[in-house]
Amino acid sequence: MIDDLADATWDCELDDLFLRIGHRFGRADLRRRMRDYVRALLGPVGRKNGWQLAEHAGHRTPDGLQRLLNRATWNADDVRDDLQAYVADKLSEADGVLILDDTGFVKKGTTSAGVQRQYSGTAGRTENCQIGVFAAYATTHGRALVDRELYLPKSWTDDRERCHAAKIPDERCFATKPELARAIVLRALASPLPIAWVTADAAYGQEWRFRRMLEEAAVGYVLAAPKSQPVPRFGRIDYLLSQAPDEAWEQRSCGDGAKGPRVYDWAAVQLPVIEDFDGERPTHHRWALARRSISRPDQIAYYLAYAPVGTGVDRLVRVAGRRWAIEECFQAAKNECGLDQYEVRRYVGWMRHITLAMLAHAFLATTAAQAAAKGGAETVPPWSRSPWQKSAGSWQLAPHAGPAHPFASMR
Repeated sequence: MIDDLADATWDCELDDLFLRIGHRFGRADLRRRMRDYVRALLGPVGRKNGWQLAEHAGHRTPDGLQRLLNRATWNADDVRDDLQAYVADKLSEADGVLILDDTGFVKKGTTSAGVQRQYSGTAGRTENCQIGVFAAYATTHGRALVDRELYLPKSWTDDRERCHAAKIPDERCFATKPELARAIVLRALASPLPIAWVTADAAYGQEWRFRRMLEEAAVGYVLAAPKSQPVPRFGRIDYLLSQAPDEAWEQRSCGDGAKGPRVYDWAAVQLPVIEDFDGERPTHHRWALARRSISRPDQIAYYLAYAPVGTGVDRLVRVAGRRWAIEECFQAAKNECGLDQYEVRRYVGWMRHITLAMLAHAFLATTAAQAAAKGGAETVPPWSRSPWQKSAGSWQLAPHAGPAHPFASMR
């Protein structure tokens, strides 16, 4: 957080960020309010609601900050674009990973845009809440939230009068969360962010349209999948990986957690179906992976992956492990930057607050990266002929496997 003893480096970096986005606010008073709002989001404010933010900013009432969010003339998407350029300048690397996930915002009443009783993974139950779909960008330097969309259930999009009252644009029709995620990914790919990989949980990974979009863009992915996920020619993914020989399971770390390296047993198999070629040579391979808990081997998670030829299993495992970074972003943005502590009901106010909170979080991420740099430091019948073969140090499914396999009848 920023406090009265914040050093000059912080102030200089924050001023640089404000200069980047200042041109998005047409008047001097709007620029001052924007600066006050972001500084207050970063400040030592117990509950970052309108009155407390205004008090920290030295305002007599929250009216000015509320006007910034609700009625002032500026475009949150333009600021989002500047945010992505800022993160690209400060945290990017060629092997950057884009992470998709959603988070819930518990709200009372029925008038806040998109609110209804719906399942929230954040709360772990059905709550009266809003759901936002987000993207985070992660590299070895740090991670930050870089895009957002408000999920609008059909109870909203089918009621245009309700949408009009909440200032939801006429063009916003119903879109599933994976459809929102696809739009976010396409924007990110068109941004300055270097993106080599995309990862997400099974809610997104099970969507073939989402996977195919990434393949058409030649972007690698490691996406979680449900155990019932079909694998062409081999049936369910859990059936396929349950036949992995014991020696195919290897302990690998998918990254460091709060208690050190996150080590699991992993099995990975290269799938024989390849559709992407450069002339006669394949450019990418598809994979199926399983992650098994060492202490509780009945707990197994599954993944589908798409990677350039020559990518090793360790790299796929590391990308899979990056998915936790967005949870860390959510926690930090909510705890430190008031991401979930807004008092706006209209769509435009939600987009503006969330964007400015993301901007504040990106500032924290970049200053942390700079400080670190300065510091230097189920049961199935056995196969009559196993398709698992080891070649060049990785497990693959032999080209002959499939049609002769018992699972061929399950396609």
